[in-house]
Amino acid sequence: MPYVDTVDVPVTDDWEAWLAHADLLTGAGDPRGEVIRLEHHCESQGGDPVRLAAAYREVERQLGLDGLREDGSWQFTWARGFIDEARFRLAKDTQGQRGSLVERLLTDHPHAATIDLTDPEQWEGALIDVFLSHPAAHRLRALDLHLTDYHHSAEHAAVSLAGRQRPRLERMYFGYSFEYLLEDSKGSTGNRICPLDYYDRALVQTDIWESLPALHTLEIEGAFLFRSVKESLTRLRIRGSVLSDGSLFRLGWPCDLKSLEVEIGWDVFGCRPPLELLELLKASRFPGLRSLDLSKADFDASSYDVLSALADSSILPQLEHLIIGELAIDRADCEGNPLAAFTELAPRFAHLDLEADLLHIEGADDEEIRRVIARFDLNGIRY
Repeated sequence: MPYVDTVDVPVTDDWEAWLAHADLLTGAGDPRGEVIRLEHHCESQGGDPVRLAAAYREVERQLGLDGLREDGSWQFTWARGFIDEARFRLAKDTQGQRGSLVERLLTDHPHAATIDLTDPEQWEGALIDVFLSHPAAHRLRALDLHLTDYHHSAEHAAVSLAGRQRPRLERMYFGYSFEYLLEDSKGSTGNRICPLDYYDRALVQTDIWESLPALHTLEIEGAFLFRSVKESLTRLRIRGSVLSDGSLFRLGWPCDLKSLEVEIGWDVFGCRPPLELLELLKASRFPGLRSLDLSKADFDASSYDVLSALADSSILPQLEHLIIGELAIDRADCEGNPLAAFTELAPRFAHLDLEADLLHIEGADDEEIRRVIARFDLNGIRY
């Protein structure tokens, strides 16, 4: 039975329109029509969710997606005949059967020529490409791509994402995990992947942002993944030096960005990011920014130096919420009286909700610290 891609999809959530859409699909022989009606029955009359799940498994079988489900790397849900949320992380237990699955999936696939079937490190990219290229996935609402063989699969994922408009994709995670920034990764075959090979050229060459008009929340993890990010994001979380030039805040001009969370620290060479990077955190670059989370950003400076740099930043007056990490001020940090130094900085932050772990101000007792906090209404600070 065929997947019908020529019938207009409702742009409303009204069930009447979707039931009419289901009738058109059934009339054209698309198995999703019946399941949409069953989903409506479950939602409106409390039908059997187990039966609905089984019906969608049958749809997956008829649409050729059952192999991806059985491989275990993809986990996904359905809504109204389309894949709604999807999460990818390469499964280890099915590695032995993956070659034959990929060979079958790539039969007559448009991008088959770009994937070397004899290279197991490209199988991850094939699984991602086949899934994201399927028309049932074009209305994804949330997508998590946790990559292993990212030296191949990051670009494969980008090509398939850019190949079709994703009008509902609101939230995405894209990247790979690491312990220390810039450390070599181990691919699926045990071979090493060196992220430094991609410095200043980016793992992802294909521009994906135009195909993601609804994307407002993005999480990126890794090193040298993109040249820039989407300008109309509202929330961005970055872990690592995710841009091709290694910068943290040279993100293009994300004018709509309201929330930014940055996690970065020691790299594999024993270095931390320099405090000077905060100089790029300017109001002119981030005019809409209201929430900034640096609680997991470990710069090569004391917490007092970080607080001082933020106090002088042009971004500070527009912030409503600021989260920093441990706040400890010693005499060696401020070359004077630590409590007086903190008291001098505190008024700069009185207009916002400041969260920090105030663990230590050398020479000051708890009551003295409480008086400064109360004076400037900095009640978000914990100590």
